[in-house]
Amino acid sequence: MRKILVFQHVAHELLGTLNPLLKDSGFRIRYVNFDRDPAARPSLDGYFGLVVLGGPMSVDQVDLYPFLAVEVELVAEALQRGMPVLGICLGAQLLARALGADVRPHHSKEIGWYQINPTAAGADDPVFAGMSDTEHIFQWHGDTFDIPSGAVHLASSPDCENQAFRYGDTAYGFQFHLEVDRPMVERWLTVPHNRQEITDLNGAIDPEQIRSDTLQHIDKLQRLSDDTFSRWIKLFGLPRSTIFSSR
Repeated sequence: MRKILVFQHVAHELLGTLNPLLKDSGFRIRYVNFDRDPAARPSLDGYFGLVVLGGPMSVDQVDLYPFLAVEVELVAEALQRGMPVLGICLGAQLLARALGADVRPHHSKEIGWYQINPTAAGADDPVFAGMSDTEHIFQWHGDTFDIPSGAVHLASSPDCENQAFRYGDTAYGFQFHLEVDRPMVERWLTVPHNRQEITDLNGAIDPEQIRSDTLQHIDKLQRLSDDTFSRWIKLFGLPRSTIFSSR
């Protein structure tokens, strides 16, 4: 059975809707939870791909979370091997950093449902091709990244220009959360750290509005998630002689 490696940072940020798609495609999933085992340094040997999930920390908080530096090194190694890589939120920021791009605090936080617009390149991308000109996708982030040198800019939002990019043929960074379902959104709204983050914004974010927007947008997001993630999984069928190499 093919194996895929998943980097996790907090218990409530999971693969979500990506999980059954990977399993149905024949992948065995191994989570490395850096919150539970911060000294972990997994080997990439034997894995077909890497998914790096989100988390509340920033990529520059290496003094508090030394494993972030380990992750950047492993993401860079995965790219060198030619492994498919998917970075979500913090994962996209770690991918950008591994490619030498700047990652920094954004001027405002996006928490809730926001408009996402594919770029012209995104409309032609094999993974993004199923997206409409405007989609409403769930977000929870306070940082942003530059598009790495040599990467393709795939999507933006009215308030945050860099929402997605592709590097090479099989490495993707998504600032937004395509993977959420309704129970995940509700859980995120009730996690103490997240509740405090919203409280600290002094009314700028309304949890009840997020719940209302979730009812409106979640079904379409599920369809978009299934389509987009399925397209990414299909990239595993592309010939990549270095994917299966060991060191």
